[in-house]
Amino acid sequence: MNSILDEFKNAFNRPNNGLMKILVINLVVFLALIFFRVILAFSGAGEIYELILRQLMLPAALDNFIVKPWTLITYFFTHEGFFHILFNLLFLYWFGSLIMEFLGSQKFVNLYVLGGLAGGLFYILIYNTLPYFADAVDTSRMLGASAGVYAVVVGAATFMPNYTIALILLGPVRIKYIAIFYVILSFAQSAGPNAGGELAHLAGAALGFIYIKQLQSGNDLGKPLASFFSFIKSFFVRQPKVKVSYRNAQKKRSNGRPTADTQSKQEEIDAILDKISESGYDSLTKEEKQKLFDASKN
Repeated sequence: MNSILDEFKNAFNRPNNGLMKILVINLVVFLALIFFRVILAFSGAGEIYELILRQLMLPAALDNFIVKPWTLITYFFTHEGFFHILFNLLFLYWFGSLIMEFLGSQKFVNLYVLGGLAGGLFYILIYNTLPYFADAVDTSRMLGASAGVYAVVVGAATFMPNYTIALILLGPVRIKYIAIFYVILSFAQSAGPNAGGELAHLAGAALGFIYIKQLQSGNDLGKPLASFFSFIKSFFVRQPKVKVSYRNAQKKRSNGRPTADTQSKQEEIDAILDKISESGYDSLTKEEKQKLFDASKN
């Protein structure tokens, strides 16, 4: 329990920690909304809470969306119901951990954000084109991380379909069957009271499948997103130049200069650091990560 709390407390102090950062953002927004809802309700200003919420939810109507374009992002970090956020964050943690372990932090962030964007855009599209939604377009709004979560779940199942996790009462289950079950469930509910939301889930799921298939073909659809995040981060975080010194007490030196073997290893470490600077830590191979770790201990 303490390790989980430590992860949350240090979410923004650790590099390559996209999963915890997104979990924390969702949780902080949820708790902040609870606080404002209670305080404003007791003060008789409940309409102010509704105004705040409308600045975060994604409107289906195009004329409303045009004046609130930021809602295409804020909606998938916003929840109201306890069980809504509980199940979303649990699935995000379980399946996001797999993406983080095998593909790295940036790929996880790409999946979550692109899934949320795909779900939001599809939501707006169907409400403004399908006759089924014509009567509800002006009053409909969406919130919740489900489209991004579906992208992560389906992305993990596409990448490692036969990976098994233990479920209560069911035992070991391959994650591809879990993903298939939730996709079918959303499709079955797509003509119900939350039709727009369920179809947005399916759009997120489709994005997760396409993203992994493209990644396996050598094409990372999230590269523009990663570049944008790096650009934004450069305004707030000063990036120190990292230098690893490779030392060994038993290295022989002649005339005060390191041996050829020492120079070769230092050049190798420098090349790895240059690769991190250009493409990030996640771009390193396992062998390169191990060499960097070994060098840091000396």
